[in-house]
Amino acid sequence: MKRFFASLVLFVVTGVSAVFSQDTWNLDKSHSSVKFAVKHLVVSETEGAFKLFSGSVKAKDESFVDAQIDFTVDVTSINTDDEKRDGHLKSDDFFNAEKFPQMKFVGKSFKKAGKGKYKLTGDLTIRDVTKTVSFDVDFGGVAKDPWGNTKAGFKASTTVNRLDYNLKWNTMLETGGAVVGKEVKIVVNIELAKAKA
Repeated sequence: MKRFFASLVLFVVTGVSAVFSQDTWNLDKSHSSVKFAVKHLVVSETEGAFKLFSGSVKAKDESFVDAQIDFTVDVTSINTDDEKRDGHLKSDDFFNAEKFPQMKFVGKSFKKAGKGKYKLTGDLTIRDVTKTVSFDVDFGGVAKDPWGNTKAGFKASTTVNRLDYNLKWNTMLETGGAVVGKEVKIVVNIELAKAKA
């Protein structure tokens, strides 16, 4: 009887461990990017990127369904190829990078939305404002690199209203449009490397 209960306990513990076991995937920063685009003078778009960011993904398998996703961007690393404009974006008119040096995203849901498609929902914090946003995600798949590392690729995109996050500078044109548009397109290309046990 003791042997039976010991086997039962071992079965339960093993089963619970299997259910909660998750793999950690880390960012391959040399093959990842965080970019954005916003309308300028209504007639064109200005693009930029954040050069410093970090994040991790924990998933129970390589389908990544219900993965736990955390992502942080260093606001001071903003780059639009114009130092004066970058300085303005770091000021209190926009990000106030001195007081709020990071943007953060914490995923709440990662669900399939078709073949190779996912919907990622989570809380995005910019400055001192947190709002729930959803990203459309293209899943490139999983592959081994020449050195035996397991990699996975994703492209996530969304559009947010910068005014919702107190990026408030909003000079208007005589024609009625804004110098800088309120809608900001965000595109995140991510390559993940599976952590080795």
